[in-house]
Amino acid sequence: MSELSARDIAGYIDHTLLAQNASREQIVKICEEAKKYEFKSVCVNPLWVSTVARELEESNVLTCSVIGFPLGASATDVKVFETKHAVADGANEIDMVIDVAAALRGDRDALVNEIFAIAQAAHEGGAILKVIIETCLLTEDAKVLACEAAKAAGADFVKTSTGFSTGGATVEDVALMRKTVGPEMGVKASGGVRSLETARAMIAAGATRLGSSSGVAILEGEQGGSGY
Repeated sequence: MSELSARDIAGYIDHTLLAQNASREQIVKICEEAKKYEFKSVCVNPLWVSTVARELEESNVLTCSVIGFPLGASATDVKVFETKHAVADGANEIDMVIDVAAALRGDRDALVNEIFAIAQAAHEGGAILKVIIETCLLTEDAKVLACEAAKAAGADFVKTSTGFSTGGATVEDVALMRKTVGPEMGVKASGGVRSLETARAMIAAGATRLGSSSGVAILEGEQGGSGY
């Protein structure tokens, strides 16, 4: 298989700005960048979904919203409400954070029930669901359990990280997640994907989507800064 070019990788990238102090001007700027470089989506906090959807209206770039972010510790009905609100505001994709504690205690039913409820809310609105399992906080058994639960609940993707915890994506975690969910589901690597080399490594390990605030740097062959 030939090495993916920067242009090939553009279609994998969710161009991301999740800082709590992000301004409207910064949000509009990343939308312009996403259109210029033909990224897959722009991923923002729920507050900015309607703005992003308007900015991307005449493009092929999708609008992505995070839910229960970054802790995943909201009640399920709150996450469902957030999901429905984001979809109504124009989100095409939903990236939700799981109940990490449930994964660590091995409570598969709790994970499946929550993810199913959110998947249903997303799918009813025509959006897809990515499930953030926060790999840096989980044991290997818990990572597998969370991925299996996401698949059983009808999610479309599993995703490594929020980028706001103790670590981000690793090649090893991406490979484990791909092995667990099989070829049918998407796998998103996020947190620490800041260079073309890292992007290629994540894709080689099984990632079908990359979350990064360094999308422009990746495509320009530069090293992105710290953060998501």
